[in-house]
Amino acid sequence: MKIVCSKENLLRGLNIAMRAVPVRTTMTILECILIDAQASRIRLVSNDMEMGIETFVDGDILEKGIAALDAKILYEIVRKLPENDITIRIDENYSAVITCEKSRFQIPAQPGDDFTVPPMVEKNSLLTMSQFTLKEMIRQTIFSIASNENNKLMTGELFEIRDNVLRIVSLDGHRISVRSMPLAGQYDDIKVIVPGKTLNEISKILSGEMDDQVSIYFSKNHVLFELENTILVSRLIEGEYFRIDQMLVAEYETRVTVNRKELLDCIDRATLLVREGDKKPLIIRIMDGKMELLIDSSMGSMNEDMEIDKKGKDILIGFNPRFLIDALRAVSDEEVSIDLINPKAPCFIRDDEGRYIYLILPVNINAVQYTRENE
Repeated sequence: MKIVCSKENLLRGLNIAMRAVPVRTTMTILECILIDAQASRIRLVSNDMEMGIETFVDGDILEKGIAALDAKILYEIVRKLPENDITIRIDENYSAVITCEKSRFQIPAQPGDDFTVPPMVEKNSLLTMSQFTLKEMIRQTIFSIASNENNKLMTGELFEIRDNVLRIVSLDGHRISVRSMPLAGQYDDIKVIVPGKTLNEISKILSGEMDDQVSIYFSKNHVLFELENTILVSRLIEGEYFRIDQMLVAEYETRVTVNRKELLDCIDRATLLVREGDKKPLIIRIMDGKMELLIDSSMGSMNEDMEIDKKGKDILIGFNPRFLIDALRAVSDEEVSIDLINPKAPCFIRDDEGRYIYLILPVNINAVQYTRENE
């Protein structure tokens, strides 16, 4: 096999393929990237057995062939070569020679037949949407997935199409994030759980351009994302997702309307006094026309008042400030509405059109002690 392509094109392809190379595996062949130059285009393939990537690279195929090279070594070599055309030649003994200008590397290769390629996915249930939209919907929900594997369902996001509306849901036991979008055209109802790792990686590959499209195919056990030059295949998470609809329809006792950026900046300032890992709640006291925010930690204390529009009862409640920051950063509206029920019930940040809902559980606080200290 012998191929020639520019460093820019090859490095771009390797950056994409590296996302499905496992960090640790007992199958050493999976630590490689497959270079397939058997057809008219150069194809790079990686697979960690949960997620697989195929991406095409523009270049010249001088001798057809297929082989696997150690992904980390190949990537580092290409990254540090001069900005010029790179030639990769692999002989019948699977010795790979990589040259660029005056640089020459020789590394071992492995037979391409030993590499486990990603599974074929039947292209039945199709969803087509803007890469910008998918990237944004992932960004606005992915922070609410669980980071540990104790409950596998919480490490993924629900993708649900119902009545021609796409809904993406994530939760971690302390909060729920929901983004909804009406779809153009007619689509079959779908309900699958996509791993958070997969969504993080496809989000980094998506261009984020409104005019660029991504096609998503769903099968019983897999999801396939198809871009112009890249295909990502991933296993789905098995199981029945949590029934959250009842939790999202609670009637509020207090509604606060506030400038989103001002509230975000205020909470951000409060976290200056909280060390990473500390569980100090942000205390919020809501009265007519005013919201008071207070935090008290071993590093000091801070309190600040904000003007608000309030409907309903006064309330004193505490939250993990990071959860509020994540939700507020995911919203682009100038003003947000925060619905509250009581100090022990979740709050809701949501819009009237149903585009987004963020549910956040409160933190238990000593309301009597706080009230006395501030009288």
